[in-house]
Amino acid sequence: MIAYFAKWRSSMRRRNTQSWDSLLGRLRSDWSARDLSSQFLWKEGLTATQDDIWERIDGPRGLWAMYQNARVLLEMADYAKRNVAPGSEAVDPMLLEALRSDAMQIRLLVLMALAQYALSQATAGVRVNAFRAASLYSSMAARMTALLQDHAAVVLPDFVAAM
Repeated sequence: MIAYFAKWRSSMRRRNTQSWDSLLGRLRSDWSARDLSSQFLWKEGLTATQDDIWERIDGPRGLWAMYQNARVLLEMADYAKRNVAPGSEAVDPMLLEALRSDAMQIRLLVLMALAQYALSQATAGVRVNAFRAASLYSSMAARMTALLQDHAAVVLPDFVAAM
């Protein structure tokens, strides 16, 4: 128990000292969710059907990228909270909680979809979970863009380019 606590404490300390560039570097650069919506990052919501989303995310590859990026987006929100621009107001705690909730839901939906995919390939259930994960991912990315625009505008161009 003590070893687990020490490891957890060490990872928290490391996470809190990360630079913006190291966070951007952890985003999956080999996959982009830009095809999910015509105004990805600027407006919540998808502009495609469940079948289209499965094709646009490139199946399990895109699901896994969303899984990994959800955690990085959460760490970016924490970074924005820790590094609020001078003269701007603090980050809304409800927004941070919504981002945390979205990240956990995305990760859960992706794991469910991948497990279903492993058992039965791309059935309707897999596509539904993939669509729900993509919808949450799109919403989370749009909220993250708004958060950065309001509280850390200097890093916004790098974020938009990386997404």
